[in-house]
Amino acid sequence: MIKVEDGICFLATENTSYVFQITETGHLEHLYYGRRIAVDDKESATVLEDETDCIRGNVNGYSDEKRFFSLEDYRLEFSSYGKGDIREPFVEITHEDGSITSDFLFDSYQISECKDEYETMPGSYSEDGRVEHLAIVVKDRSYPVALELHYYVYEEEDVICRSSKVINLGESQITLNRLLSTQVDFDDAEYTMTCFQGAWAREMNRVDTRIMGGRFVNASFTGTSSSRANPFVILQRPETSEDFGECYGFNLIYSGNHYEVTEVNSFQKLRFVSGINPQCFSYILKQGDSFEAPEAVMSFSADGLNGLSQNMHSFVREHIVRGEWKKKIRPILLNSWEAAYFDINEEKLLKLAKAGKEVGIELFVMDDGWFGKRDDDTCSLGDWEVNRRKLPGGLEQLAAKINELGLAFGLWVEPEMVNVDSNLYRAHPEWTIEVPGKPHSEGRNQRILDVGNPDVQEYIIQEMTKICSSANISYIKWDMNRVFSDYYSQVLPTDRQGEVAHRYVVGFYHCMKELTKRFPHILFEGCSSGGNRFDLGMLSYFPQIWASDNTDAFCRVTTQQGYSYGYPMSTVTAHVSACPNHQTMRVTPLETRFNVAVFGVFGYECNFCEMNKEELEAVKNQIALYKEWREVLQYGDFYRGETRDSNRVSWTCVARNQKKAVGMLFQNMVIPNMPFERFLAKGLQPDLKYRFYHTELNYQEEAYGNTLMYGGVHLKKGLCAEAPDGNPGPCRDFASKIYMMEEAK
Repeated sequence: MIKVEDGICFLATENTSYVFQITETGHLEHLYYGRRIAVDDKESATVLEDETDCIRGNVNGYSDEKRFFSLEDYRLEFSSYGKGDIREPFVEITHEDGSITSDFLFDSYQISECKDEYETMPGSYSEDGRVEHLAIVVKDRSYPVALELHYYVYEEEDVICRSSKVINLGESQITLNRLLSTQVDFDDAEYTMTCFQGAWAREMNRVDTRIMGGRFVNASFTGTSSSRANPFVILQRPETSEDFGECYGFNLIYSGNHYEVTEVNSFQKLRFVSGINPQCFSYILKQGDSFEAPEAVMSFSADGLNGLSQNMHSFVREHIVRGEWKKKIRPILLNSWEAAYFDINEEKLLKLAKAGKEVGIELFVMDDGWFGKRDDDTCSLGDWEVNRRKLPGGLEQLAAKINELGLAFGLWVEPEMVNVDSNLYRAHPEWTIEVPGKPHSEGRNQRILDVGNPDVQEYIIQEMTKICSSANISYIKWDMNRVFSDYYSQVLPTDRQGEVAHRYVVGFYHCMKELTKRFPHILFEGCSSGGNRFDLGMLSYFPQIWASDNTDAFCRVTTQQGYSYGYPMSTVTAHVSACPNHQTMRVTPLETRFNVAVFGVFGYECNFCEMNKEELEAVKNQIALYKEWREVLQYGDFYRGETRDSNRVSWTCVARNQKKAVGMLFQNMVIPNMPFERFLAKGLQPDLKYRFYHTELNYQEEAYGNTLMYGGVHLKKGLCAEAPDGNPGPCRDFASKIYMMEEAK
């Protein structure tokens, strides 16, 4: 619901309210965001206003007419430099006269039920095309510049989205140094900021920081959303838990350098802003030019972090992921990488695919090594010609033979990159992001193509079109294996080098929009050294993303749990791999590797040709079980359990109709003399009776949903993890069990 009355703007979802007002000075004062409240007119909103009857200490008054009005201690919908607000700005412009002062005041508003596509980026959407939309236009008091603020309300998901746009209305050019996407000013600073940080092979580690004062920054400058700091963040009250307490979630529909900041001012008010990272960013706008910021996503929950996650999961499933694969069951794949690495040929691949078919695999994926002279990672990126020595019949023949086995066929590509040792680089050295004539800091033996260059975009689109049309290809794994260095476009003038990073992202979106339009049947999976580009912008074109190159089940529990706070499991790919694990050399039970991986989009990354009969039979049984429960696991509602200590993790995934569910208990290390464990389910229908059972152990119980959720199931140790002899007793490190729950008949 959106309503504007007497200068008060009311936005409401099923459970939340967002309120701001147009002041008599023309500023936009933020009044409230949180639980839904009964505010429907100016009189009832008065109690939410800040008092402005005096100047405190040495703060600056806004103007001679409003000497007792200070922007420094005012909750605002957006902010800028120059008129008294010294906090983190929302917009920063350098005008032709060198001034950085901006003074945007209210001009007009419009309410509609439609949402136009952005010119340069993806955004949220609804399948029926109806989205409640509030557009506010503010104009600078002293310069011919306009700023648009857009609000989109998704009532059922308790999500409000925001975006912004700057338009140069004057004859002189301006330089945009910053345009963020959202800003929320809070009454107080009693919050903990939760970020998800890490690195290659250890993505999405939850980090909680108590906000005390000053600024706290979560940002990336890698050219991508990055594995170092995901753009999804949470502001929560210190007492908030998985199931209780207030929390706010924020994310960006953007795949480049991002910036999330909290700042506590001298009056203990908290400001949160997010958007494109302003570090080394600038954008020149000539007369009539405009610049759109990426769309930001906001949600509030009074039901703890699980409540917030449900909002975000539903929003991503319904309003971010799109195309044929939005709600389609995803196939179980076998990827050749850890089985063969670069050492592939048709005979070896067919043998591996046949072994996969025998245990129930549905999609076979050929990874790196199939093109150019690609025997290692030092050459041939950019040369998308099939290596006929390895694949004499090309992609068409291999795909046909894979299809004859009863499997779909997919392959790996990395179109945004180029090796110096490649025909493409020799022909077009000006197509890369590097400072010409200066030493370059290399990464992964490759360089980044300047995807902001329209010629590069056309090359990528045409080369990928040629590949996707050359055979019966059902799946593409699109990789990007390095971060940016030496930001410089060889086709942009010197005064526009601050535009390089953003132009790259926009160019990438153009490529993906065109390719997904040309090949709607292909399942595109995103990857960037694992989770280096796991964000809502990517998910607008890639229905699923490879969560991490680390397939160790022990590590994957942390990584997948981290993603679950902001992203549904239908977007997170997870595979069973060999042991000792190729990244950590750790040995974990095959059962645990399966139990962890099935809570994402499931597949295998190991060599079935080297497995013994017992292992292959176990895999065959795993796949059969997964197929039976796949719809629940891929599209059910995912909940994290409250556990007694960090040694244990529990998850529950519940069918949308709440009649079926899958639960998991995982323990890191054996704890001696602990005779039982308790499993507490989440998300069940309280008054429905369920059959709770394990498929292999001779064990089942019947209980109502409220008993399973609030009392829990007390399990003998052997029933919550794997004993060496299969009997109840001491269990192994890294052991786990999954349990099925379905309506009792």
